[in-house]
Amino acid sequence: MSSRRFRWRAAAGFALVMMLLVAGCSSKSEAPTTQAGPPPPPIVITPGGGNNVDPLAPVVVTANDGMLTSVKLTNEAGRSIEGIYTPDKTAWKPVDPLGYGHTYTVSAESLTITGRVGPTTSTFSTLAPNNQTKVYMTTTGGTPLTDGGTFGVGTVVVAHFDEDVPDKAVAEKRLSVTTNPPVEGSWYWLDKRNAHWRPQQYFAPGTKVTAAANIYGADLGGGLYGQEDTKTTFTIGPSHVSIADDNTKQVQVFENGNLIRTMPTSMGRGGSEVIGGKTLTFWTQPGIYTVMDKGNPVIMDSSTYGLPVNSRLGYKEAIGWATRISTDGIYLHQLDSTVWAQGSQNLSHGCLNLSLANAQWFYNFAIPGDVVEVRNTGGAPLEVWQNGDWGVPWDEWVQGSALH
Repeated sequence: MSSRRFRWRAAAGFALVMMLLVAGCSSKSEAPTTQAGPPPPPIVITPGGGNNVDPLAPVVVTANDGMLTSVKLTNEAGRSIEGIYTPDKTAWKPVDPLGYGHTYTVSAESLTITGRVGPTTSTFSTLAPNNQTKVYMTTTGGTPLTDGGTFGVGTVVVAHFDEDVPDKAVAEKRLSVTTNPPVEGSWYWLDKRNAHWRPQQYFAPGTKVTAAANIYGADLGGGLYGQEDTKTTFTIGPSHVSIADDNTKQVQVFENGNLIRTMPTSMGRGGSEVIGGKTLTFWTQPGIYTVMDKGNPVIMDSSTYGLPVNSRLGYKEAIGWATRISTDGIYLHQLDSTVWAQGSQNLSHGCLNLSLANAQWFYNFAIPGDVVEVRNTGGAPLEVWQNGDWGVPWDEWVQGSALH
């Protein structure tokens, strides 16, 4: 009796296990099965084709399986573009940006565990802008801010575009000025082609300044694109600040805060005349100027600002040892005929007349960006377009930024 009971229990237990196994198999067979997608291609080229591709868009060749053995990038003329691999040779990219308006072909091969793959190719064309602009980094006088050059403590960095810029904000984001030691500064748009940058105070002597325009490939609005990047690094020289005071009719020249020369001068005679419906003034306007450029000699022609040469106050003559400080023709220059009045009387049309010795000395001493402050004269204050950047209050200067 006990033996049969044991066999029955064993049979029942075996049946129960079978039921569980069947149930388990049944539940697995009813679960949804996942289908594996196709494997990724062994070589992927970006971009995979197309037209009007941004020349700054990434061009990358990637081996999803194995390693790259050959990558060639050529333009429509067959010229090869150099590139570099990652250390494991699973990716490749060109070392330089692509050009505008070119057609490029990429051909790549790789080696996988199952053998060689390729060549895989891709052909695409970069956009061809209707208009491009280049940027020149200069002083306010148009003097290039030469790489490795030395400029004065009042230097204003000018980013000069050779085309009108439709979107100044986009353009300004591409402009930069960095200094060592760091100083606070801001851009100020003088017009559609010229953005000026200066710090809040004069530079400290010895400051290293790097000005850059990273505009290549940038859409500056209205179909205008940046033609190429530009960058220059220069050094600020000793502090040269000259103060021309009409109360004393002397020009005091300071180097690093020390008075090193005093020069008698004859400045603008003052007053105005209406000629041809235009009012011409003869003041040396008060304000903060900077040295723009110089020449020996310079041909000075009164007709360039509306005063006929044959009029009572007209002139056209070669002037020696002339250092320019304004866009409308204010110079410190030699004029022997007024030596008798220098230091006591104003006779000029606006320039600062000096003796031969003083004009020659200042000419050799001054560098672009040196400061010349004119004080206590009559007439309207110097305006920003006349090279009066430093006369603009800082709050107003910051407002001149397109990103303010």
